[in-house]
Amino acid sequence: MLTTHEQSRGDTATLMAGIGRRAKAAARPLAIAGTERKNAALTAMADAVLRNEKTILEANAIDVANGEESGLSPAMMDRLKLTPERIAAMATGIREIADLADPVGEVIAQWTRPNGLAIERVRTPLGVIGVIYESRPNVTADAGALCLKAGNPVILRGGSDSLNSSAAIHACLVEGLKAAGLPEDAIQLVPTTDRAAVGEMLAGLSGNLDVIIPRGGKSLVERVQSEARVPVFAHLEGICHLYIDRSADLDMAVKIAVNAKMRRTGICGAAETLLIDRAVAPTHLVPILDALRKAGCELHCTAEIVTAYPSAVLATDADWTTEYLDAIIAVALVDGISEAIEHIETYSSHHTEAIVAEDEKAIERFFNEIDSAILLANASTQFADGGEFGMGAEIGIATGKMHARGPVGVEQLTSFKYRVRGSGQIRP
Repeated sequence: MLTTHEQSRGDTATLMAGIGRRAKAAARPLAIAGTERKNAALTAMADAVLRNEKTILEANAIDVANGEESGLSPAMMDRLKLTPERIAAMATGIREIADLADPVGEVIAQWTRPNGLAIERVRTPLGVIGVIYESRPNVTADAGALCLKAGNPVILRGGSDSLNSSAAIHACLVEGLKAAGLPEDAIQLVPTTDRAAVGEMLAGLSGNLDVIIPRGGKSLVERVQSEARVPVFAHLEGICHLYIDRSADLDMAVKIAVNAKMRRTGICGAAETLLIDRAVAPTHLVPILDALRKAGCELHCTAEIVTAYPSAVLATDADWTTEYLDAIIAVALVDGISEAIEHIETYSSHHTEAIVAEDEKAIERFFNEIDSAILLANASTQFADGGEFGMGAEIGIATGKMHARGPVGVEQLTSFKYRVRGSGQIRP
C-alpha cells in the first residue's frame, strides 16, 4: 500500500494524551482571540489551500489508489476523491466562514429584573472538540475552519483511507494559524491510523475533550454513541424521504426527484425513499420513474408498482430502512399525505424529508407533523447542507435534539454564559 504520511511510532495512549493537553492549553488564547485575528488565519488558510493544490492532489491520488486497491464502495470513493474544483470549493468555504459574523461574545438575550439586576446571555466557545470522520478529506478544512471561527480548539481524526489528503490539508490550516499568530495546537490532526486513537478520544482524553462529533458510516456513529464519555453531536443515517403530493406539479416533481436522488448519491442528504400519492399515480408515476431510470437509478418498488412498471425491482422490507448511498431508490404509493407522514415517521432517521406540493395545507401538515431535523417544500433534499443554509460550511447534520440539530455550523459550536450586572444588590 502506498503512503506518504509517516504514522506515529509512539504509544497511542501517550500520543493522544499529549494532543489532548496541547488542545486544552490552546483553548483560552483561542477563546479570547479577536475576530480580526481569527479571520486573518482563515484567509491565510484559504490562500494556502489554493497555493498547495498540487501537493493536496498528489496526496489524494495516493489515497484514491489505496481506496481502489482496498475495494472502497463507489459512494466512499466519491467522498474521498478531490479535484481542482473541490479544492477551490474548499477554499471558498473557508473564506465564507471568515465572512460570517463572529458568534463569540454575541448577546443572545438580555433583561432586567425588578431588583435592578441586568442579565445577559452571551455566546461562548464550547471548548475542545473532537471530530472523527471517514473518507472525507474536505471535512479537515470545514471542521478546522468552523471550530476556529467559534473559538474552539479541534482534534481531527480522519479515516485511514484519507490520511494523506487530510495531512496535506491540515498543513495549510497550520500555516494559517502561524500567519495570524494563533496557537498551532488549535487545530491538530491525529497522525496515526491506530484505531486505539478513537478509543482514547471517546474516553475524553483525561478530561481535555469537551464534545465529539462523528461524521461517517453507521458503525462508526453507533460506536461513538455507545462508548463516548463526553457529549456527542451525531446522526446515524440519512434515510431521507421525498413525497410527491396529489397537488404536485409534474415537471417540478420529476426535476426534484432526479436531483434529490442522483445529483450526488453518496451524501447523507440524498433521497433514499420516494413516496407518490396514489391519486396521481396515473399521471405522475411513470414519468418520474422513467426520468430516474434514464439518469441511471435502480428502482426498488412495491408489487403494485412493479405490475405497472415491470423494469423495476421488487422491494423488500429492508429497502425502507436502507441508506443506499448509491444510485438506488425505494418507491411506494401512499393514500395521501396522512399515509405518507405515517410511513416517514415509521422509517425515517429524522435527517431530511421533502414534499412536492402546490397545496399549502398539505405543506403545513408535512412541516408540523414530521419530526426530522430538516424539512423542505418544493426543493431537493440535497439542500440539506450547511453551505446551502448560508453557514459557510458544516461539520455534519445532527439529528438529535440536545443542543444542536440540523447543520452544525459556527453558532451550534458555541455554548453560553450569563453576565449579571448589579449596583450593590444582596439577596434577602
